[in-house]
Amino acid sequence: MENKKTSKKITRVEGGETPSDSAAKETKSFIPSDENKAKATTFRIIAVISWIIAIGFEVVAILLLRKPPINTTWLIILIAAALIFAVVGSLLWKKSNRLDPASEKDKVKFFIQNQLGAIIGVLAFLPLVILIFTNKDLSGKQKGLVGTIAVIALLIAGIVGVDFNPPSQEQYLEQTEKVKSLNDGVNHVYWTKYGKSYHLYQDCSYINTARTDEIFEGTVAQARELKNITDLCDRCEKRARKEKGLDESLEESPEEVLDEGPVEE
Repeated sequence: MENKKTSKKITRVEGGETPSDSAAKETKSFIPSDENKAKATTFRIIAVISWIIAIGFEVVAILLLRKPPINTTWLIILIAAALIFAVVGSLLWKKSNRLDPASEKDKVKFFIQNQLGAIIGVLAFLPLVILIFTNKDLSGKQKGLVGTIAVIALLIAGIVGVDFNPPSQEQYLEQTEKVKSLNDGVNHVYWTKYGKSYHLYQDCSYINTARTDEIFEGTVAQARELKNITDLCDRCEKRARKEKGLDESLEESPEEVLDEGPVEE
């Protein structure tokens, strides 16, 4: 496959390689590397600790509500602290899932593993929100202030915890095999800092614009792990198919936009 050089800086992403292709084919599933499994385990442990700390702050806040007169300043501080640890936990948990994704075969496990951050986020704040608005020792003004802050914290923790594009072993394998079929059996792609697609060619016009300073290269899994990119560039796919004499029915949309996202500073 002809891959011309680009004038942009190319940065190779190290580590994160998967085991042998034969092992993946035998299990018909994506197999993360031992290194990625270890990283995922570490992230999950830290995430769980962060969530425990967040719930701990919630418990302290609940105890504070039972001891009038209630100090609203401390209540707000406890809510903010709980939110910080809840968000940190959710971000680390989602990162761990990109390193070591769940399988779609078990629907319940797949859902819980990918949306655990949202579940914990709600659990960390919902009881507190209910107790604030039902507390008889808080004035209407206090309830309005503290209650609003608690509701906002609940929404932030819940939304941050949701994985709107959850990874799966099957998805990783499918995307990797597609790239290899178009790339002479090689699992190798390119992407940019703000891009939403990975590319087969480093000279693809979508990533060779004035806005691009650096192009990253690595595996499909690495593009997903680092940037959560799941889409193969349509132009690269069409070009690869044409070079191989495969189906050329893929057409580029005239409205198709550049793949760069925000302008790089």
